[in-house]
Amino acid sequence: MRVAAAVLAAPLLLGAAPARAPRVVSINPCLDAMLMQVADPAQIAAVSHYSHDPRATSVPLAWAMRFPATSGTAEEVVALRPDLVVASGHVAPATVAALTRMHIRLQQFTLPDSIAESAQQVRDLAAIVGHPARGAALAGRITAAARPDGAPPVPALIFGPGGLVPGAGTLPDEMLRRAGFRNASAGYGLKRWDVLPLEYLLADPPRVVLSVAAAQGAGERMERHRALRRLGTRITIAPFAGRLMNCGGPTIIDALARLRAVRAQVAAR
Repeated sequence: MRVAAAVLAAPLLLGAAPARAPRVVSINPCLDAMLMQVADPAQIAAVSHYSHDPRATSVPLAWAMRFPATSGTAEEVVALRPDLVVASGHVAPATVAALTRMHIRLQQFTLPDSIAESAQQVRDLAAIVGHPARGAALAGRITAAARPDGAPPVPALIFGPGGLVPGAGTLPDEMLRRAGFRNASAGYGLKRWDVLPLEYLLADPPRVVLSVAAAQGAGERMERHRALRRLGTRITIAPFAGRLMNCGGPTIIDALARLRAVRAQVAAR
């Protein structure tokens, strides 16, 4: 009878065994930053090649170098034999086709337009990799960091590579508002993501320019422009890393801390 009971119980015990956590390849640097927070290192089969580049990484370089990097080609990804590939909304058709043939799951995440949407993406990714509690905790930290300051808004603009400016309805726009700024992009007639020539910016600058070029050590053209020299202390040019403009997830916490530091600097003047 004991043997029979054990035989009958065996399927139940097997059914209760936890599923193996999926091995994951990321081909997006913003998702690398999310995986660093919610996945076990042993689950990460590879990160985006951007995370091995000091100029483009969204994670500490020392952490990223612990893992292989991939540019997202079909050959690279399939060779790693992952259970799951996480990517942005844009993946090469050849890579999609190869993953489909190999029955490798592809989960794509679009660029979030709000803090709430980004926090939900964190929860979704954490659940997919088997750690929903970590996702809930990180989403909570993001939401807490995004509480509005209530300070009088200061006109500001995020000036990205090539003059790319995030406008109304974007994640950077919401972060600006929550940190005590007013996004000045609408005053130039810009759309959600639009390009503003440097000459237009300098002809009518906001109180604060958050410059990605300055963060990369390439802001000399803007800083030496004669229009800025005439303005003197009426404008603040503050370095703003590209990853803070381009990524959601845990990067929101860093972005808001940077924005608040600049806002305090302006208030102290």
